[in-house]
Amino acid sequence: MESKISIFITCLVFAAAFQLLLPVSEASLKVGYYKSKCKKAESIVKSTVRNFIVKNPGLVAGVIRMFFHDCFVRCEMDICKVVVNVDLRKSRLDGRVSNGSEALQLLPPPSFNLTQLEASFARNGLSTAEMVTLSGAHSIGRSHCSSFTSRLYPTIDPTMNQGFGSSLRKLCPQNAAVDGVVPQDFVSPNKLDEQYYKNVESLTALFFSDWSLLTSSETQKQVDTYTKVPGAFKVDFANAMIKMGSISDALAGSSGEVRGPTCRAVN
Repeated sequence: MESKISIFITCLVFAAAFQLLLPVSEASLKVGYYKSKCKKAESIVKSTVRNFIVKNPGLVAGVIRMFFHDCFVRCEMDICKVVVNVDLRKSRLDGRVSNGSEALQLLPPPSFNLTQLEASFARNGLSTAEMVTLSGAHSIGRSHCSSFTSRLYPTIDPTMNQGFGSSLRKLCPQNAAVDGVVPQDFVSPNKLDEQYYKNVESLTALFFSDWSLLTSSETQKQVDTYTKVPGAFKVDFANAMIKMGSISDALAGSSGEVRGPTCRAVN
């Protein structure tokens, strides 16, 4: 699913960027980058993606995940505002290197504790508060059982609600031939919302990294705020997405390219 989303989005961006790319000397990330070249470029991409999301709300999680992965690994993705109502800065070129193993090396796994999470986000210029906010992306989408079954077997992790763990065991049997898939949020699986933080507090979030947000007074307080203050999470999430999208400035010159028709591969 994620690879199909990645190809789909990248090809859309390529179609727009092929005609719109500024000279190298002008390359920089900014809002409204395409307006002077093709006023409708962003609206075309946004409306197309939005139409797909209406048909399959689960794609929202894929778009967010892809944005997060690209920003953390090679800072290459250029995406219009589709998931959250915020203008993200545009104009990234595609990278000339595509190495799947880098994701495993650079992305925080679901088994990380709070110290490890903070270090991972700090390497990318993101604060602990922004880490807690961006973790809210776990309120939407699905996860493979293999990402959390270590919390279910041989015994249910004491940091997980035992009844919730028992339910997960039925959906994710030990040594199953097929790696099952479950919602990351069983309450509102198709909504990017504050429910994730309620799940964290009730110990019904899937990952150990989710539970780790309760292991410091600072992060626990932020989790509690998001469960009680309407709208606080969405405002912070939008701002954190903007900052994450600015981890690295646009690739320029020989370090970047506009991918050809086979946009999942370098030229």
